[in-house]
Amino acid sequence: MLATRFAPCRSAPALLLRGVPAGRASFHSSAQQLREAKVAVVLSGCGVYDGTEVHEASAILVHLSRGGASVQMYAPNISQMHVIDHCKGQPAKGESRNVLIESARIARGKVMELTKLSAKDHDAVIFPGGFGAAKNLSTFAVDGKDCKVNGDVERVLKDFYKAGKPIGMCCISPVLAAKVLPGTEVTVGHEEEEGGRWPHAGTAGTIKAMGGKHRVKEVTDAHVDTANKVVTTPAYMCETELHHIFDGIGTMVKHVLKMTGK
Repeated sequence: MLATRFAPCRSAPALLLRGVPAGRASFHSSAQQLREAKVAVVLSGCGVYDGTEVHEASAILVHLSRGGASVQMYAPNISQMHVIDHCKGQPAKGESRNVLIESARIARGKVMELTKLSAKDHDAVIFPGGFGAAKNLSTFAVDGKDCKVNGDVERVLKDFYKAGKPIGMCCISPVLAAKVLPGTEVTVGHEEEEGGRWPHAGTAGTIKAMGGKHRVKEVTDAHVDTANKVVTTPAYMCETELHHIFDGIGTMVKHVLKMTGK
């Protein structure tokens, strides 16, 4: 399995010069790898309006790297709902793109088809936001509470839930958990727009209509549903500076990694 983390190789003479016996260094290196949390990240394309929100995905990967996790990215091998011209914010006529191929831009080519994602191979799974979660991983953007969730996305969520393994989500992606795992507690931030600071506040009501439980949280916070092991943070559901988004995602990732016990 391809991973996004690579440990630098040190020669035995170099280790001996540092006063570390080669055999012992090898033992500790192996032990560290055994403790490494293996996290799957599910992408939905590349670009906020028709795929994965790139800043959110990058923040997730940075915090996972800092937390010592081993990461493998996945995406469904399907066509996008449509293609958005990100300069104009409008559909690009006559264009079509593949979610897996677009996700490879974020993964630097190291992405696998979602059909190959198995809960037994990972300690946790994380879903970044972006409209791709509502357009490609589900039909939420069109159908709201009556949306359908991609079959493999539904399978992954149910499998991790049944295995008691943590699920991390940010931005709009918590609607997937609300739909697939009724009764799950999630957050997409505040429930009132508050002068445009929370432009997607109405999503909280839709989550409740789908059988989910919404919890109000600030953008730098995360909500932890300890019973279902689902951790969510608002991210770009809030109109705010990037560093606040980054911090909130960091809080979510820390809780997810802690739940793995690694």
